[in-house]
Amino acid sequence: MVREDIHTTGVPVLCVSCEARHRGICGALNAGQLVDLAKSTKRHKAEAGKELVGDSRSVERFSNVLSGVVKLTKTLSDGRQQIVGLQFAPDFLGRPFQSESTLSAEAATDVELCSFPRQALERMIKEQPDLEHRLLEQKLRELDQARDWMVALGRKTASEKIASFLLMIARNIDP
Repeated sequence: MVREDIHTTGVPVLCVSCEARHRGICGALNAGQLVDLAKSTKRHKAEAGKELVGDSRSVERFSNVLSGVVKLTKTLSDGRQQIVGLQFAPDFLGRPFQSESTLSAEAATDVELCSFPRQALERMIKEQPDLEHRLLEQKLRELDQARDWMVALGRKTASEKIASFLLMIARNIDP
């Protein structure tokens, strides 16, 4: 049982201890908004190797990564895949206002996700500038990480690539 205090009063039980409420996009929402979103929220786990989002597929739900690592890939016309990023808790998985995915997302490790309907989140983004701002900050961090990833893959030596990868993991693992 979680003790109610000034920081948890009115917050859905589902959200009280969630890292995404503090460091992720849900941190921009007040208790009432969290309650509204929680009404259509589903928490679920996926085993390593399970596809979470398919490339060029319709997107009905977005997710916060609660634990584990999600691998983002692009598939070339000949079937080869390129890893274009990794996501960790409390990263947001998805791209609002786009009905079709532009990449694949796969559980690189066992993961836990908190998913909500695309339409509900897109409505909240339009109504809540703080949520839009938090999402923009997170997506810009993702862009910076993608640029670092390109440099690592394109210009670094093998040992520098390994060091960069280990540093990225160390910065993102749970404390």
